[in-house]
Amino acid sequence: MRTNLISIPTPTHPLDGAYYTPDGPIKGAALYFHGNQMNFYVGAARFLATHITSLGYAFLSFNRRGHDSVGTYNSREPVGGAYQTVAEGIEDNELAARFLTEQGFDRPIVIGHSNGGVLASHFAAHHPETLALILLSAHAGGNRLKNPGSASQFSLNEKLDDLMKEARELLAAGRPRQLMLLPTWWYVISARTFMDRLTNVPDLLENSRRVRCPVLFIRGDKEPANVYPAEAFKQNCPGPCDVVIVPDCDHFYVGAEEHVASVVTDWLSRTLD
Repeated sequence: MRTNLISIPTPTHPLDGAYYTPDGPIKGAALYFHGNQMNFYVGAARFLATHITSLGYAFLSFNRRGHDSVGTYNSREPVGGAYQTVAEGIEDNELAARFLTEQGFDRPIVIGHSNGGVLASHFAAHHPETLALILLSAHAGGNRLKNPGSASQFSLNEKLDDLMKEARELLAAGRPRQLMLLPTWWYVISARTFMDRLTNVPDLLENSRRVRCPVLFIRGDKEPANVYPAEAFKQNCPGPCDVVIVPDCDHFYVGAEEHVASVVTDWLSRTLD
């Protein structure tokens, strides 16, 4: 395959990524959405590219403006996952899809890991032209104040009330970008983004009712089914949906990369060819 580093303009900071293309004819394209605190060159984005291009599809993996945690781009202004809103993440995905359209591919295969999977379900629900949807350990999403089982054990823990009080005080004081420390997953986040993530993340199961393209939902057997609800997604989905539970596998597929890649490529070959 060939690899080109690309940059996609946004209203603020551009989206950097890698656009992989097969050596031979290209019959379509796949669009990859990374998970929270990740980026275009780690996790499944790193090991899937060669497998997807081997099937004749281009593969676009890109950084949302909310990649990693806290960093800098072209100034000392802090950027990254600690600052991005849900709306910006959705906009980033739309802009990346537009990039593929400009390359001649307006019916992408959409692949998303973890929170990227939630955003992928949102994209597919709003884009009926989506060719296929692959969810890699997508979490339940939704309003966490109403659905406390949605990944709460990783990001909120027992200190939710104290954290909400701190965030609201910072917002009231006009300090929305002030960083807060979390007891577990995300570890550090701005006050505005913390409140935004509590209430505005798309609801995976609500989106499932609107997804009509073929779906593959993969979950590791070490991941709780209530947080990563593959079976419930399949039950709600009006289109065809296959669920695969990978043995001896965690959320990041460590040691199971080739197994997951094989499941993905075999499913794509059967489903699209």
